Amino acid sequence: MRILLVEDDAMIGTSVQRGLRQGGHAVDWVRDGVAADLALHDTPYDLLVLDLGLPKRDGIQVLTDLRASGSALPVLVLTARDAVSDRIRGLDAGADDYLVKPFDLDELAARVRALARRQRGGAEPQMQLGALVLDPAAHAVMLDAQPVKLSAREFALLEALFEADGKPLSRARLEERVYGWGEEVESNAIEVHIHALRRKLGAGWIRNLRGVGYTLSEPT
Repeated sequence: MRILLVEDDAMIGTSVQRGLRQGGHAVDWVRDGVAADLALHDTPYDLLVLDLGLPKRDGIQVLTDLRASGSALPVLVLTARDAVSDRIRGLDAGADDYLVKPFDLDELAARVRALARRQRGGAEPQMQLGALVLDPAAHAVMLDAQPVKLSAREFALLEALFEADGKPLSRARLEERVYGWGEEVESNAIEVHIHALRRKLGAGWIRNLRGVGYTLSEPT
């Protein structure tokens, strides 16, 4: 998934960004509410992780305006405001989940996965196509009931192809899903990851539709 993290605390932001990237997500990090508005306007995200106590523009206002625009983007609120009234205010403004600081990074990762499942329209933690199974919670892939070891980038790319449900994804779209701002991307990076996936899964699983993009399908 591509995630926007909005957090003004440098230590928390660094830890959350690193932890989510290790989970295979592309994470863009901004530190104030105005930058958050600009990022949300310019980039398609799969999830927003939003602090409430932000400089320049409060997180509640960012969230309120996001929902007023008609966006259904899943939002996980991170905040030090632990009063019940603050939590109610955040949820009423349109948050999907709420995590009070300090929090455990493993719990944050689990809540992110839960919101991703909800966005896909079901509670089933695994995605399956024939003999190929991807489990986001365990960060595991099985083929013919045998584990397949993938790097974080390979896992993120395969997850994006699964979520596309047979629709082709262009190289640019895959780069958006796999890499965040500030991460160096070689011109052939996606092709390298696709080659690695084909080597590990078998060439028939990932098809290249010339001029369109890549799609996941069962080998024929």
